[in-house]
Amino acid sequence: MSSEPWTIESIRDALGNPALAQRFLGEINRAPAHQLLAVFARWERIAKDTLAAVEHGRELAAAEARGEEPAGVWIDGTDRVLADAARIRARGAA
Repeated sequence: MSSEPWTIESIRDALGNPALAQRFLGEINRAPAHQLLAVFARWERIAKDTLAAVEHGRELAAAEARGEEPAGVWIDGTDRVLADAARIRARGAA
């Protein structure tokens, strides 16, 4: 988002998901007057986090398209997943 102040409309738009936007609108519309600022601030943070995650995803996709390794520290969880799967199979689960 630009340096423009956040509004109910800009938060709704930044959320992207219609169900999430509807949840936000429901909460902001039902909030008592003394809680409006807290509800707004919480959803503003969610909207900012959502936009940051979308931007990060786009950066990762662009890096992958260029054939680069994605930036950041990546933990290989293969061994843990395989060990969990072996434990589950040993208990007789599908």
